[in-house]
Amino acid sequence: MTVTEVATLQIYEEIINSDNFSVFTFWASWCGHCRMISPVFEKISDSDEYPNVKFCRVDIDAAPEVAEAAEIRVMPTFIVFKNGEREGGLTGANPVALHALLARVIPY
Repeated sequence: MTVTEVATLQIYEEIINSDNFSVFTFWASWCGHCRMISPVFEKISDSDEYPNVKFCRVDIDAAPEVAEAAEIRVMPTFIVFKNGEREGGLTGANPVALHALLARVIPY
């Protein structure tokens, strides 16, 4: 599964309120750590490890209303949602911690 670019609050809300898990990364093009972890996030999304999970990316400069709704203060930030609830989150560009978050929160 590829990473879906989310650019509007409406699409964001539709995805997070789904009864499937969704994983969001909030990033900016000028953020070096965001660019460093982006290939890791994409590789996870393309793997067979999480087949029913929607992976999404929000550029906070292109969609500031989404970043505000998610209360983003640090980048990169990763948040896992299901049924409109925040199931877990992580800040920073730590591939090991990202894998651990997904393994802990998503029961596959």
